[in-house]
Amino acid sequence: MSERTRVLRTDYLARVEGEGAMYVKLDGREVVDVRLRIYEPPRFFEALLRGRAFTEAPDITARICGICPVAYQMSAVRAMEDACGVRIDEGPLRDLRRLIYCGEWIESHSLHVYMLHAPDFLGFASAVEMAREHREIVEQGLQMKKAGNAVIALVGGREVHPINVRVGGFYRVPTRGELRSLVDPLHAARETALETVRWAATLPFPDVDRTQELVALSDPDGEYPVDRGTIRSDAGLDITPADFDAHIVEEQVEHSNALHARLRERGTYLTGPLARFALSSGALAPTAREAALEAGLDAVSNPFRSILVRAVELVQACEEALSIIDSYEEPDAPFVEVTPRNAVGYGATEAPRGLLYHRYEIAEDGAILDARIVPPTSQNQLAIEEDLRAVVEDGVDLPDEKLSLRCEQAIRNHDPCISCATHFLKLTVDRG
Repeated sequence: MSERTRVLRTDYLARVEGEGAMYVKLDGREVVDVRLRIYEPPRFFEALLRGRAFTEAPDITARICGICPVAYQMSAVRAMEDACGVRIDEGPLRDLRRLIYCGEWIESHSLHVYMLHAPDFLGFASAVEMAREHREIVEQGLQMKKAGNAVIALVGGREVHPINVRVGGFYRVPTRGELRSLVDPLHAARETALETVRWAATLPFPDVDRTQELVALSDPDGEYPVDRGTIRSDAGLDITPADFDAHIVEEQVEHSNALHARLRERGTYLTGPLARFALSSGALAPTAREAALEAGLDAVSNPFRSILVRAVELVQACEEALSIIDSYEEPDAPFVEVTPRNAVGYGATEAPRGLLYHRYEIAEDGAILDARIVPPTSQNQLAIEEDLRAVVEDGVDLPDEKLSLRCEQAIRNHDPCISCATHFLKLTVDRG
């Protein structure tokens, strides 16, 4: 191997969900090529939906991911109700939808912050290894995740792939007394989340400054974006979910089985916690907003600080869940009737990892004629590749092992959900 050629390989990266590989080529000190290659075979969920009844979409799409099934269900019901001319934007049914979504944010962010991302900052290869010296940190994460799972199980029927969500509402709604059983665990989770913000603020963040267009939902009533809203960016984008295809395009690239999304007008953009916080931090609950200020969060241009934003969103999700439970009144019926019609419907919600878009065309009898689903990781792939380029350019003099670990951490900043499994990433750097 010549002095100009270095090959770094990272096999079995156990803290990214799915199978992928990264290729980096340098000409001297110049990075000339960066490719994040996702080579898992396509799963064809959109094709599986065609011909099925519109009422089946929430249950089928929930199987796309075991970490964020609620996001897929909520986007699906939003789109189907939009196609059928039904809106559930207020009242207890909408509150329950936000509540189960809060549960998903709690369990997903807890998993990411404590089990997937914290080992990077503390110098461990895994959460299991980290637990030997920081048992209390791992236990905190597990307890918060347990609280989020309890919310999902009570409202959704079970913790993974909930079965109680339907177009128009729920098959069964919880009683006020049943929801009260969540109060103590959520109070404890909120206190732990506040501790998490304080702890995350002390982590050693690499000095990286990235400027990318940030895209997220904006709630019409000024709530922190979760289950509805227009699609906005910090560069002037302001569209409805129905306008998504007119402004955002997905393209096939040779080096990846996953499509790459970009803004038609401007190219790369980033969705997720950094975007939500940048566009809607003023809508945070007072407790979460105060925690963010104490942690020194303002404009966040360093993707390595995303762990801190997720910690703030943990506080937000706990606070909102408690507020919903406190004011909850059981609805007269668990769902509203939804009559199908020949139409196209659009739905967008905020998965823990970012904007999730669904589009469906249905026939008059309710059969699904066409389906399109754009997950947040697909939208973020170009931004991740650009982050990697910046990290490699900044760390070109690092030893192979340190540069490899820095690249892995840069990927984990965005908590990519390549699939609902956890496999490995191969990292290859060709220094030519």
